[in-house]
Amino acid sequence: MTPPSTLRRRRHGARGAAAVAVLTLAVTAAVAVPAQAAGSTLKDAAADRGRYFGVAIAANKLSDSTYSTIANREFNSVTAENEMKLDATEPSQNQFNFTNGDRIVDWALANGKTVRGHTLAWHSQQPGWMQNMSGTALRAAMLNHVTQVATHYRGKIHSWDVVNEAFADGSSGARRDSNLQRTGDDWIEAAFRAARAADPGAKLCYNDYNTDNWNWEKTQAVYSMVRDFKARGVPIDCVGLQSHFNSGSPYPSNYRTTLSSFAALGVDVQITELDIEGSGQTQAETYAKVVADCLAVTRCTGITVWGLRDSDSWRSSGTPLLFDSQGNKKAAYNAVLDTLNGGVTPTPTQNPTPTQNPTPTQNPTPTQNPTPTQNPTPTQNPNPGGACSATLTVSSSWPGGYQGNVTVTAGSSGISGWRVTLPGGVSTNNVWNGQVSGSVVTNAPYNGSLGSGQSTSFGFIGQGNAPSGGTLTCS
Repeated sequence: MTPPSTLRRRRHGARGAAAVAVLTLAVTAAVAVPAQAAGSTLKDAAADRGRYFGVAIAANKLSDSTYSTIANREFNSVTAENEMKLDATEPSQNQFNFTNGDRIVDWALANGKTVRGHTLAWHSQQPGWMQNMSGTALRAAMLNHVTQVATHYRGKIHSWDVVNEAFADGSSGARRDSNLQRTGDDWIEAAFRAARAADPGAKLCYNDYNTDNWNWEKTQAVYSMVRDFKARGVPIDCVGLQSHFNSGSPYPSNYRTTLSSFAALGVDVQITELDIEGSGQTQAETYAKVVADCLAVTRCTGITVWGLRDSDSWRSSGTPLLFDSQGNKKAAYNAVLDTLNGGVTPTPTQNPTPTQNPTPTQNPTPTQNPTPTQNPTPTQNPNPGGACSATLTVSSSWPGGYQGNVTVTAGSSGISGWRVTLPGGVSTNNVWNGQVSGSVVTNAPYNGSLGSGQSTSFGFIGQGNAPSGGTLTCS
């Protein structure tokens, strides 16, 4: 659960040149690290392992010299705690405020850091005007927000948490009942497509909490959604595990299996909001296990801790971070640094041999390039065997753009491929379930062959004013 500005209830750099003679932290095993291989800061050590190490920061704390010095020295990725959420960036409908978000982004880029954008679509921390909306008006407003915010930061964001916390807790594996969910089951997909159109260079992530344990129904539900998105070409690049651990929601022994299972779907995995309540050696050991699990999975690309010092944490009473309230390094910091440098590589005792491509017991074996079982043989050069028709509907629109959906139906003799010419004035370069060239969309490799009277569909994000719909030219 992404921490807001107030607490909400939850279920649960320079390289060192001197040799490391003794590692005082014992988790599972310790080995000496050659001096030239040891990074002296979290960001350096992580970069040596091909990862980023990030922190969530607040704009109003950057004037605190202790805070900004640690953030700059130790981290190479930054996430805004609250400044880029919906209520902060669009306090009144279509009136955007990027002042504090810009301050964080500008500071990060000026200091050579990447930025995680958080978050574009979420049921919580919505401005009042959005909370009072529903149905098609809310869907259009949500897509407009995604488009406008992602466009404002285009080219400056490494990864976007496009949709946040859309699944319910508990054993149902169901979507969360929210005003966004009630606009239609495809709202998550629509948000991802709008984000891709607005910022094509950013990685697009789904982010959630209580998805750390591989056996939980919520984890399996998110996994199924990501697998479906990859199979259907929905633009998703990464999955974020928030990983807020405490006595009610502890670090699970199968955490590494969760990371590797998502990675096997062909997406990156990011640990996005890590904090671990506790102190001393126990806390340090758990931090070390989390870092070791990420290092063991090639597509676990980075870790972000949710806050700098314990006093900055949304759960400050649990002292869950790597620096104490005075900014001193804790045992947990040393454990993380040692693990990144290869000095400590703990392995969960109940999960000794994680695989890069696990086979979930309730899910089919994930593949890097899923092939939907019902898709026919690809047709690279459409060669229709009979007439077809195409009908356009506009499912939602917002200032400057809209989402169009086109249904293609074969005639009496069936077809082996199709070409649809969009109406004059339609401008798009973002099409799914089809391939676009100018104003012509042709079938994707898997949906060209249609029997007599059968239909398929494709969608697109259009720029400008939405057309009135109607029948299109199909051949």
